[in-house]
Amino acid sequence: MREFSEEELERYSRHIILEEVGIEGQEKIMNSKVLIIGAGGLGSPIAFYLAAAGVGEIGIIDGDVVDRSNLQRQIIHTTDEIGIPKVESARRKLKALNPNIRVQTWQIMINAENISRIIAPYDFIIDGTDNFAAKFLINDACVMAGKPYSHGGILKFAGQSMTIKPGESACYACVFDQPPPAGSIPTCSSAGILGAIAGMLGTIQAAEALKVITGVGEPLYNRLLSFDAKSMNFRTVKFTKNPHCRVCGGEGVKILREYEQPICEVNHAQNP
Repeated sequence: MREFSEEELERYSRHIILEEVGIEGQEKIMNSKVLIIGAGGLGSPIAFYLAAAGVGEIGIIDGDVVDRSNLQRQIIHTTDEIGIPKVESARRKLKALNPNIRVQTWQIMINAENISRIIAPYDFIIDGTDNFAAKFLINDACVMAGKPYSHGGILKFAGQSMTIKPGESACYACVFDQPPPAGSIPTCSSAGILGAIAGMLGTIQAAEALKVITGVGEPLYNRLLSFDAKSMNFRTVKFTKNPHCRVCGGEGVKILREYEQPICEVNHAQNP
């Protein structure tokens, strides 16, 4: 077992005194590697909470730079950082919050060529993107690599999330077989989003990551959690793995491919 320093015992004391987590659970967190795809509205709270929790290595992928319009919801960035890469802005905040963690960054957009290589070293993947092309690609790559991951999506006043464990639970394609037709879903830029919605869903995704890492509780396997913040109603829909799923059923996906252009996009569309 790892020897905790006095600083670590103090920093993580509220985790350690949790009976379900304790020293062993905190050690699992500190030995884990989590990849966040997107340093925007969802990625911001996810990254902050995972860094605060002491996740040993946090990877962040994002090809965009900080824009003034991001600041209404992407809380990891500041006005002074407009124009700099989002991954660099995020790295600065995470290291300031917890200098004990490692932060690996890629200033690129994911695609069928690079995603398998990037996700390979990580224990858990988090989808913080806002377009269907990226979401379906992430699902395919994680299923193919056997990587557990958290799906998240937000728009206007609503959010949804599910957690996928390849080989055991249903995947994203079991529930949503194909991206919707172009133009059938309003864009983030035209429909808008209440900034706090990103925080609500991002913290749920961070909690799911910590649950999977520590083995505490019941992750959102085979369940789609959705909420409407206007009424503050939450609901969970249960479903089962589709044996005929084109991604995880039968022989499953063998080759990654690019999907149609993003439906819901703001600028480069990797960050809600």
